[in-house]
Amino acid sequence: MPPVTVQRSISLRSVVAVLMLGTALTGLSDALAQEIGEMRLRGLANVRSPTALPTLAPHDASALNVEAGTGAQRVGLPLRSSARLRTRRARSPVVGEVRARRVRAAVISPNLAREVQPMVVGLPDPPPPPLRRRRRPAEEDPYAQLGLRLGGITVLPALQESVGYDSNPNRASAGRKGSFVSRTEGEVVLRSDWPTHALTGFLRGSYSAYPEVRGADRPEGEGRIALRLDATRDTQLDIEGHGRLDTERPGSPELGVAVRERPLVAVAGTSLGVTQRFNRLLVGLRGTVDRTLYEDATLPDGSILDQSDRNNTQYGVRARIGYEVTPGLIPFVEGLADRRVHDNRIDRAGFRRDSDGVGARAGSTFEITRTLTGEAAVGVQQRTYDDPVLKDLRGPLVDAAIVWSASPLTTIRLRAQSRVDETNIANASGILVQSAGLEVQHDLRRNLSVTAGLTLSESDYKGVSLREETLTGTIRADYKLTRSVVLRASFTHERLKSTAPGSDYSADVFLLGLRFQP
Repeated sequence: MPPVTVQRSISLRSVVAVLMLGTALTGLSDALAQEIGEMRLRGLANVRSPTALPTLAPHDASALNVEAGTGAQRVGLPLRSSARLRTRRARSPVVGEVRARRVRAAVISPNLAREVQPMVVGLPDPPPPPLRRRRRPAEEDPYAQLGLRLGGITVLPALQESVGYDSNPNRASAGRKGSFVSRTEGEVVLRSDWPTHALTGFLRGSYSAYPEVRGADRPEGEGRIALRLDATRDTQLDIEGHGRLDTERPGSPELGVAVRERPLVAVAGTSLGVTQRFNRLLVGLRGTVDRTLYEDATLPDGSILDQSDRNNTQYGVRARIGYEVTPGLIPFVEGLADRRVHDNRIDRAGFRRDSDGVGARAGSTFEITRTLTGEAAVGVQQRTYDDPVLKDLRGPLVDAAIVWSASPLTTIRLRAQSRVDETNIANASGILVQSAGLEVQHDLRRNLSVTAGLTLSESDYKGVSLREETLTGTIRADYKLTRSVVLRASFTHERLKSTAPGSDYSADVFLLGLRFQP
């Protein structure tokens, strides 16, 4: 008898049941396969169908084929006669050999695969954020100096040669004579990029030659190197060395006589400090030692003016307490004391110049959105001299250094300072020096900048009627040909007004130079 084929429309639920049943039939014995096949036939009979399944004769042990829609694969289930099934159910269960029969896996219809979606466990992934236009990163300055790399330290060297004209090389009040000037300048800047600790420093020097004015040649220089050691997370050590080299002008009141050439003045010092942090509270202590030396002056007749009585050493200590309001704002109070000792106990005028100084000031360090940074402090200071004839010197104590980035193209720098210098003028206790400087730099183009600066300084000799006021104005233009080559032009006007007769002077300096900075 040919196999009977039942045509039916199988729902999605029926197809899923068939797939689960086909998987369970794998590896079962013949007897279990027959019983499960009969149970499956009974289940299929209950499926929505126009006709019921006919009873099969015992000799019709063929397969029942079920056709599941268009494109569906036929699944064959082996059948046995009902008599044999009843006999097998009546027997007691025995353990027999299990023979596996290969069952073909069902193939899901493409239409069904599109309808059945995978089960989602947990919350679905959030939708991707909307596409945003990426901000272009800050472009590196194509004319910035690259420098040299030495391990974790960047070295920025520079060499400049300038020529020009100076209207008054000796800064003389009478008999002034101008001269061609040739100036050679060198510079080295250091900075580290270590993960902990920090090393910074600079060294600048220059030599100006005036071939048309004898004795006007002069060197200048300054330098500083600072090392910060992060001993622990809250403890910081600071070590610094600094120095300065300058010359005295021939008409200086300190010299008091005409000299053949400018005598040198050298200052060198060091400091050691420690800062301890207690949460937001910072406590610092620093000790300093500074040494000042004056070169003997040569008079026009060849004789020597001894200036060793002006040499002195200053020992100082500073204590600071600050509170970190924000990472960029740390107000503080500071107290300082020092002792100044001269090599000669009595100077050439017969005065004992050794003295003690004390002072106090309050201020703050700040960094406001990186556009306004610096430190400013104001206070009072007093110096008492060993010689009772010399009156105590009192005055303001000011120290400020502020940098304001007004715009990406404009930078403004402000510097203000007051200090007490030594003097050897008879009956004068000391010199109260106050100075303030303003500098504005504007970039006309990426490789062209203009800088204008103005500095005012006042020197008040306490104990005598002597006062000097100095005004210095500068304008400079830098044109960067490449990263390493810069063309520089500058003009400087300097003027001194003094209460001493015959001491006023003015000078104009024009320079054009080429700077090489690898």
